[in-house]
Amino acid sequence: MNFTEGEFIYINKPYGMTSFGALAFVRTRVSKKVGVRRVKIGHAGTLDPLATGVLILCTGKKTKEIERLQLNSKEYTATLQLGATTPSYDMEHEVNATYPTAHITEALIRSALDDFIGDIQQVPPSYSACKIGGDRAYKLKRKGMEVELKPKTVHVDEIELTHFDPEKMQMSIRVSCGKGTYIRSLARDIGRALNSGAYLTALCRTRLGDVGIDDCITLDDFSAWLDSQDIDCQTIEPSK
Repeated sequence: MNFTEGEFIYINKPYGMTSFGALAFVRTRVSKKVGVRRVKIGHAGTLDPLATGVLILCTGKKTKEIERLQLNSKEYTATLQLGATTPSYDMEHEVNATYPTAHITEALIRSALDDFIGDIQQVPPSYSACKIGGDRAYKLKRKGMEVELKPKTVHVDEIELTHFDPEKMQMSIRVSCGKGTYIRSLARDIGRALNSGAYLTALCRTRLGDVGIDDCITLDDFSAWLDSQDIDCQTIEPSK
C-alpha cells in the first residue's frame, strides 16, 4: 500500500465519535507509520457522532474520488422510538414532547413507510452540518439562534420494516437511499405520518456504494491492521 500516493481505508466508525475524529485517529497512525508529518486524507460522507458504520477514508490522490463516492447509494439500519421527539431527532438531546401511540399498529407503519419511497421532499435537521450564510446550522442552534432550512429533494430506494415492538413502541428499519438523505429527518417525518412523534435511538450505515460493513476495520483493530500491511515507501517524504 502507498498511502502518500493514495489508498482507500474502510472504517467502521464507533458510536460517540465524529467522522473527523475517526479521520484524525487514522491519519495520526498512518503518518507515523510511513514517516511523514501529515498524510493527506479526507472522508466521503459524514456520519453523525451517534451513528456508527461505514466511513470511507481517502488518502493522497484518492481524495479526488471523494465527490464521486458521495454520489453512491447508501444503506442504513435504524431504530426509532415512537411517541416522542427531541430537538435533534436523535438521543443527542432530551425528549421535548410526547405524543399518543395507542393507535399505532404494524399495519399502519407499513402503510406509512410506502409514502417515503421514491423522490421525497425533506427538511434537514436544524442540528446538522448544513450551511446557512457560511455557518453550520448546528453551531447556530447551539448559540441559541433560530435556524430555518429549506426542503430539498432526496431519493429513497427502499424502506423495510425489520422489527416492531408494540409494548416499547420501538421500530427498526432498513433504508436504501441516495445522497443527502438524513435518516434523522426521515425518523421525524415517519413519526408525523403516524400522527405521533419519533426519534432515532440507533443508526448504522451498513453500506456506501460497494463497501459494506463487513469490509470495514474497527478503530480498535486499526493499529494491528496497519502493522500487517505491506507498505510501499518509494515515494514517502522524509519526516519534518
